[in-house]
Amino acid sequence: MTVPRLEQKERTRRAILDAALGLSDESTLLALSLRQVAKEVGIVPTAFYRHFDSIEELGLTLVEESLDTLRTLLRALRRGAGADYRTIIDGSVTVLVEQVRQHHAHFGFIARERFAGPPAVRAAIEHGIDLAEKELAADLAQLPGTDQWSARDREMLSGLIVGAMVSTAERLISVAPSSPDEERIAETTRTQLRMLLVGAINWRSQPD
Repeated sequence: MTVPRLEQKERTRRAILDAALGLSDESTLLALSLRQVAKEVGIVPTAFYRHFDSIEELGLTLVEESLDTLRTLLRALRRGAGADYRTIIDGSVTVLVEQVRQHHAHFGFIARERFAGPPAVRAAIEHGIDLAEKELAADLAQLPGTDQWSARDREMLSGLIVGAMVSTAERLISVAPSSPDEERIAETTRTQLRMLLVGAINWRSQPD
């Protein structure tokens, strides 16, 4: 049976992304050449350009894949949990752990390229993290106790929470899935975030 051209193109594109993830796991995106990726996929180098203009553009696509789904899931969880802080915290950590399990290579990629990747890729990662902070800050305004805070204070709290989640993801990629170490990291993060929010609930913010 002949595979439709569009479907074949999408398969090749997916194979290029997966090959780049695997190869960059051994070094960094900066050390990767399109010839290496093409060879891994089994295509000629010129065929690479039918899908991506450069290795850097490929890296930007991987950043988008890695961060967009996680942000969407966490946003949906927060908006479905009402004002229950504990549900939001526990659910967010559970979502993060599951996403790292399912997309281990993607999160490893983010952790490496966040500081060692090409400038455009590093900027895209920081933009994704910044966007997650802004989305969380907006959602915090809907919760009791923070709804009367200044926008600046909500942004600072959001930065602390997202920073903890990013740090947790980086620790999770270094341990085996479903291991005692994974659960220890997850439970530590739950406790840290609960402690953070206990303090935050009693914070008296000054007007902007």
